[in-house]
Amino acid sequence: MGALAPQLVVQMGLIAAAGALMVLGLVLTVTARKTRKTHDLAIGAISDFIEKDASPSFVCTADGEVLRANAAARATYATRRGETLANSLRNTFANPGGILFRLKSQADLEGAAREDIVTRKGHMRLAVHQMGEDQLLWRLEAVPDTGQGRGTDGPGLPMIMVGRGGAVLYMNDGARAIAGRRVKALDGLFDRLPMVSGAVAQITGAEGHVDVLVCEVDAGAGRRAIYLLPPPPATEVSTWAGFEDLPVPLVRFTPDGLVCGFNRTGADLIGNVLVEGAHLSDLMEGLGRPIADWLDETVSGRAVQQSEFLRLKRPDKEMFVQVALSSMTEAGEASIIAVLADATELKTLEAQFVQSQKMQAIGQLAGGVAHDFNNLLTAISGHCDLLLLRHDQGDVDYSDLVQINQNANRAAALVGQLLAFSRKQTLRPEELDLRDTMADLTHLLNRLVGEKVSLTLTHDPVLKAIRADKRQLEQVLMNLVVNARDAMPDGGEIQIETECVTLSEPLERDRVSVPAGQYVCLRVIDQGVGIPPDKLQKVFEPFYTTKRTGEGTGLGLSTAYGIVKQTGGFIFVDSTVGQGTRFSIMFPVLERTVPKASTAPKVVPSSEPKHGDGVILLVEDEAPVRAFASRALRLRGYTVLEADSAEAALKTLEDETLNVDLFVTDVVMPGKDGPSWVREALKERPQVRVVFVSGYAEDKLSDQQEKIPNSVFLPKPFSLNDLAETVHQQLH
Repeated sequence: MGALAPQLVVQMGLIAAAGALMVLGLVLTVTARKTRKTHDLAIGAISDFIEKDASPSFVCTADGEVLRANAAARATYATRRGETLANSLRNTFANPGGILFRLKSQADLEGAAREDIVTRKGHMRLAVHQMGEDQLLWRLEAVPDTGQGRGTDGPGLPMIMVGRGGAVLYMNDGARAIAGRRVKALDGLFDRLPMVSGAVAQITGAEGHVDVLVCEVDAGAGRRAIYLLPPPPATEVSTWAGFEDLPVPLVRFTPDGLVCGFNRTGADLIGNVLVEGAHLSDLMEGLGRPIADWLDETVSGRAVQQSEFLRLKRPDKEMFVQVALSSMTEAGEASIIAVLADATELKTLEAQFVQSQKMQAIGQLAGGVAHDFNNLLTAISGHCDLLLLRHDQGDVDYSDLVQINQNANRAAALVGQLLAFSRKQTLRPEELDLRDTMADLTHLLNRLVGEKVSLTLTHDPVLKAIRADKRQLEQVLMNLVVNARDAMPDGGEIQIETECVTLSEPLERDRVSVPAGQYVCLRVIDQGVGIPPDKLQKVFEPFYTTKRTGEGTGLGLSTAYGIVKQTGGFIFVDSTVGQGTRFSIMFPVLERTVPKASTAPKVVPSSEPKHGDGVILLVEDEAPVRAFASRALRLRGYTVLEADSAEAALKTLEDETLNVDLFVTDVVMPGKDGPSWVREALKERPQVRVVFVSGYAEDKLSDQQEKIPNSVFLPKPFSLNDLAETVHQQLH
């Protein structure tokens, strides 16, 4: 009995739990039935409420299943219980699933949503309201037409509904009638995209090309409603007199291009050549194609470019105008209206920009050509020096070798002019007093001008010093004096003046701003024929000359300009035809005292070449230059190691037992350049001195040379003695 007692307790507990679960299930069942009955009563009440509604209404689940549909919905869409709302509306909307999802998502957030939708049958408004947690009430009603779609008294305006990607979602009957077909994308209808709302566009319709006025309206959800309206009629101007007092230059032409009217502003702009009966080609030029074609395109409406830039044929000054043509009709007669705008300043800026690009390109070309020529001249003059060592003055070949040497030097001077023009030459600036410079140069200048021209010098008694390259400054003066002489074929006087000028404020002239400060002004004045105004702006251009063929290269003034600008000065020109020309050069006054001697090593030719000893590593990529330099240095007693590249030089220096006293290296080479490999080599051999040689200007090296100790620069072309003397000075 004791063993049966626990088992009896367990059985009684299980029976009690089962009874509790049965009671709970009964309660839940009753509650669920009550809740469903209440819900069904609510649905029934709403269904009774919407049953008599004239607009189709639906009660649906959250998944879109139709629970109830009113009489209007059943009659219009034959909707049955259990089918989806999207299926019922498939013949009404192009994409019912997307529309329903969009509205349901908004209703989930806000409780209700609605959207106006354009359909084939007009505008429809679809609204949705939440009913509890999982049911929705949908209502569809027609929206009265506002005039944008289908009118009440006839067909609607031609309209195209376009989606986000440009696809055509819908075309009404009016749009189909114009297009003659159903199009899927805008590029299948419009001749040119993008079209602009409010502008006239051309479409390809059933009857060919048709002009329409495009009106675009936002239809929501990223869609656009595009209406195709009739284009506005061509504007007819009642009278030309209405344009007479307009502040815009206007000229009226016949379709053949003859002037038949103009206003006062147009006459002021074009000048005295504008008279009735004059042809457009007599007034302006520079179209680049026949003017008759331009006029025909304007009259027929085929003009592609809206405006053209032309040059006026004014005899007094050079002017450019921007011309826009449009057709007009007055009293039934077609004519062309030209709207003009002064574009002289714009074209001047454009010409200056093009000129600066051209000058930069020519400068780069000149610098590159000068570099290659300097390499060739170094080899020519160097090997000529080697030949001269083996011939004395009594030798029959000696005079020929001297001629070769002299012509090589003349070629070097020409290369110097190219570098001066491109502002890439090597300058040796020093402190100069222009009075002393002119005194040294007077004798040569007098020989240049000849007997029929007199030379007069006038100096400021308190003239201050400037900093410039004396040799290059003399070149500038000779170029200016020679030009002044050539401008006076019958003789005259050339005046050279120097004066100290103080600018209290910046001087704005010829698109240049001269900063305030003290300047030394050098003027060269002649009494020659003068320079016409249209040619005055071109005198500093390279290869531009007013002289006859064979009398000038066109490099004289461009070289002078390059030297002055590289020195930090300014050069201006003033000229009057028949009276003469004045060139003015302004150099900044030297504010602090600097050594008169150049800081660069000065090569002094020696009558007896100096011999020395030491090991020199010669690095030069040009084989002829390397051959001459190595022979020249060996003749002076040096041991020369040759390398044709920076990489080969560094490979040679890997031998730690090799003792090198001096590096002689080109600056610009394939692969690593001179300064780069020298800096790398000096890490292991800091005591070695360096001589840089180059056909480019020293300024290409100056910034890097400052970081390399015990280095000097020797410009190409150099002679045998130049090279030997520079090496000797570096080693001793």
